[in-house]
Amino acid sequence: MALLVLLFIVVPIVEIYVIIQVGQAIGPWWTIALLIADSILGSMLMRSQGRAAWRRFNEALAGGRPPAREVFDGVLVIFGGAFLLTPGFVTDIFGLIFLLPPTRALARRFILRSVLRRTPAGRAAMFATRRAENVAWRGRPGDVDGTAQEVESDPPRLP
Repeated sequence: MALLVLLFIVVPIVEIYVIIQVGQAIGPWWTIALLIADSILGSMLMRSQGRAAWRRFNEALAGGRPPAREVFDGVLVIFGGAFLLTPGFVTDIFGLIFLLPPTRALARRFILRSVLRRTPAGRAAMFATRRAENVAWRGRPGDVDGTAQEVESDPPRLP
């Protein structure tokens, strides 16, 4: 419910406020021209990044590996394009974050961590990863008795 209030009430009010402030600073016609220009440039950027995401998706399938990251990047590109096409400067910032590859990687990592924290399986996986990192960090040579076994390190392949 709070997310819907944020999306449909708070974001438009913030956008209107920012547009008015920019309009007072540079003039109304320049503000309108800037909004039109960033929508056009955003659609061009969305098209190029969408094609790149689609290409990486097909390469992952051809390579026989699950395209999880590529699918998530495609979703972020779609949302980024939608944000850039929406009139406003605040949504344009989020659109650029989702469309530019370096910031998209940061956004992907942030979103995945926040989603994993909210699910029981995700919390368990994060706990197991942290525990394994702590054990590996505290471990000293000679602490473990046993035999070594070779493990395949090839990525999983699709059937």
